Amino acid sequence: MATSARLGPLLAQFDFAYERLRDRLTGPVMDSGNGTPIKTGPLTDEEYLWEPVAGCWSVRPRAGGPGPRATRLLGGGDWGRDSAAGEHPWPPPFTTIAWRMTHLSEMLALRAEYTVGGRSLTFDDCPVGTDAASAVAILTSAAQAWRGALLAADDAALDRVGHCTYPYGGDAEEPFVEVVWWVNQELLHHGAEIALLRDLHRDRGPAVG
Repeated sequence: MATSARLGPLLAQFDFAYERLRDRLTGPVMDSGNGTPIKTGPLTDEEYLWEPVAGCWSVRPRAGGPGPRATRLLGGGDWGRDSAAGEHPWPPPFTTIAWRMTHLSEMLALRAEYTVGGRSLTFDDCPVGTDAASAVAILTSAAQAWRGALLAADDAALDRVGHCTYPYGGDAEEPFVEVVWWVNQELLHHGAEIALLRDLHRDRGPAVG
């Protein structure tokens, strides 16, 4: 199967968005947006789990149970990501870097699984990083898996409804090219949020109270 030439712009966008986020998380330099490299250090454990406001959703040890307004912890292993069965609470809880990275990793890994894999894994099969380094490694593996799924797509696959059968969205009712577009915007969206949280952590003021 030959990779579709039509995929080129979307694949380039994915690569740029992922590489920019990866460099923002790992350093030693990141893309400033205007072509000037900026020095940055790797994400720290403190940043990874930082809760800038009360009532954050995050990742946490399963033994302690879910966080505020959460009803369950998703993920495999001793840690899980805050979630809720059925409708999530409103207004939505503010989420940590850890929560957002885990959400991205799950999305990429599971969509790859339901495109070119066995189509059987669930959120509870996905590992959850307990610290910054393990979370970056999990995200890297998930991004590589999704990129592999993209490279396996030919023109027919791009147009095929249900080429991806990811069960936690409308993927099975959509042409694969629309799924690819959606994943890119999720990566751009959450990548920007993670970058902003790193900036806010760096420039946070002294604790009050």
